[in-house]
Amino acid sequence: MRPRKKRAVLKQPKYDLFKPAGVRASELEQIVLLTEEYEAIRLADYENMKQEDAAELMEISRPTFSRLVESARKKISIMLIEGKSLSIEGGNFNFRNGHRKGYGHNNGGHYGKF
Repeated sequence: MRPRKKRAVLKQPKYDLFKPAGVRASELEQIVLLTEEYEAIRLADYENMKQEDAAELMEISRPTFSRLVESARKKISIMLIEGKSLSIEGGNFNFRNGHRKGYGHNNGGHYGKF
């Protein structure tokens, strides 16, 4: 198996935990949304980008981008319907500064929280 290529992420999430109001986080099952899944949803749904263009920005193939969006949508729907908490963390990515090729890094490489 070949090593997975790091995905380019342009924007760090403002928040990294979402949960139903009135319930302690410790009482909820947590779903983890990978940072690159967050970025795919941001580009596809929030920015309303075409998959081909968004995949190019993330420096991945269109089928890979499509899989990230599908996975993210599934996790978000489970969170909303089943009332679970959602944490955005980890993944296999580098931060990309704007539209340039310069990369930043999240704390401790590409795994763990910001």
